[in-house]
Amino acid sequence: MLGKRVGYGREVMAPHNLVLSLIGASMLWVGWFGFNAGSAVAADGRAGFAMLTTQVATAFAAFGWMFAEWLAKGKPSVLGIISGAVAGLVAITPASGYVGVTGVIVIGIAAGVVCFWSATWLKTKLLGYDDSLDAFGVHGVGGILGAFLTGIFAVKDIGGADGSVLLQAKGVLTTLVYSGVVSFVLLKIIDMVMGLRVTEEEEREGLDVTQHGEHVE
Repeated sequence: MLGKRVGYGREVMAPHNLVLSLIGASMLWVGWFGFNAGSAVAADGRAGFAMLTTQVATAFAAFGWMFAEWLAKGKPSVLGIISGAVAGLVAITPASGYVGVTGVIVIGIAAGVVCFWSATWLKTKLLGYDDSLDAFGVHGVGGILGAFLTGIFAVKDIGGADGSVLLQAKGVLTTLVYSGVVSFVLLKIIDMVMGLRVTEEEEREGLDVTQHGEHVE
């Protein structure tokens, strides 16, 4: 809907600040405990287990991405490790109160490996879209993967219900259709009213300067 950034695919667009990226991912990791465990709305065993599964899955996802990147590119990276951690946080969210230890480990490793694939090969080789934060490759694919795997690894004694891949698939499909259609309509309205993009000159100068009048020395 927005189109690719100016120079995408031709110019180097490295992360702006790796230190801030690491700090941000660390804050997400800690904050996600409140997100998943807090969904129990009680300080009980289920909340504690959700916190445990969140920690373990995120760690395994970070390792999964790291080793996948190591094999594919010959070296691991800090950016890859924190991207894998975020992928693990996303993937374990629908499953945190329903799966056991085996499911947690599988979901974590799968999230790291699959999201690495989606943020690299799927994005550049197959679909060719521009996603500076890999929101689709990490959050979109990670969320879909986690939802499907919840249906496979859900344990009745933990969550109170047996898993159902078909039910999870219906939920994923419904979410994709609804969010896709509504987002398309809203973006079209915004484009007609005020436009979605700045000019090429403003983009090259930097949106912090042109849109907010701020810059970092």
